[in-house]
Amino acid sequence: MKYVCLIYLPEDAPAGTPEVFHQYERLNEDAASQGVLQSGGELAGTGSATSLRVREGKRVITDGPFAETKEILTGFYVFACASLDEALEWAERIPAVAHGTIEIRPLIER
Repeated sequence: MKYVCLIYLPEDAPAGTPEVFHQYERLNEDAASQGVLQSGGELAGTGSATSLRVREGKRVITDGPFAETKEILTGFYVFACASLDEALEWAERIPAVAHGTIEIRPLIER
C-alpha cells in the first residue's frame, strides 16, 4: 500500500541547517535504495499559492492557500509500505517531525 506523508511546519519555522539537509538526503537515499520511495517534493511558500473554488458554476480564484493556519503544508513523501507501522517508521525519519507535524494517509489507488 502507498502512504502519503504530508509535512506541516509553522510558517515562521527557521530555514534548515546543513545537517538537516543531509538528514533529508540520507532519508531519500535509504528510501530509494529500499524501493520504498515513490515520490516526494518540497512545496513553494504560501505566497505562491493559488486557490480555486467553483461556486454556482463559476470559478473563484484567490491568491494564497486554502485556509489560514498555524502550520502550512511544506512538502510530501509517498512511501510504498506493507503496513501503517512501516509508514510511521519512515515518517519518523522525516527531519521536519522535530518541529512540525507529519500527517500520514493511505493513498487510494484505482
